[in-house]
Amino acid sequence: MATNVVAAFESSLGTLDVPCMSTTPDGFIEALTEYIELPAVGVPLGIEGISLEETDATLSPSSQQLVDAKTGITPAALGVAAHGSLLLQSSPTGTEPVSLYPPRHVAVVREGDIVPDVRDALEWLDGEFTDGRRSAVFATGVSATGDMGALVEGVHGPADVRVIIVEDR
Repeated sequence: MATNVVAAFESSLGTLDVPCMSTTPDGFIEALTEYIELPAVGVPLGIEGISLEETDATLSPSSQQLVDAKTGITPAALGVAAHGSLLLQSSPTGTEPVSLYPPRHVAVVREGDIVPDVRDALEWLDGEFTDGRRSAVFATGVSATGDMGALVEGVHGPADVRVIIVEDR
């Protein structure tokens, strides 16, 4: 079933024109290098076997580094296969601004953290809420609005989103 869920997630991302690649933990740096545009900022990923420490990304960026960044790299707590959505949780290290401010967002999600649909994600969130973590957003594709007429991308967040799926060990 996990393979089908990952394939469905990749397919949904494809319909959103969100590039996606799967990699092993050992291939993570190479995959990330393909997706980032420098300067890049990031937050700790919290995923076993991978880190941003060996990359050109600035961790714990200042506000000016955030303004200057072309890429923000964050973990996604979940991927939702049915819609290609990412569940992003706020963090003291700045997941929200790093995912929203730079024009490109690279989200990193573990293969085992991809769920079939929103119902599964909401069930997962129940446990997070019980544990006191109450701030999370679902992000689907690039930021866009048509409020003023023509569709404009990148107004409220990134105009370019890419996803790296890290295979489970």
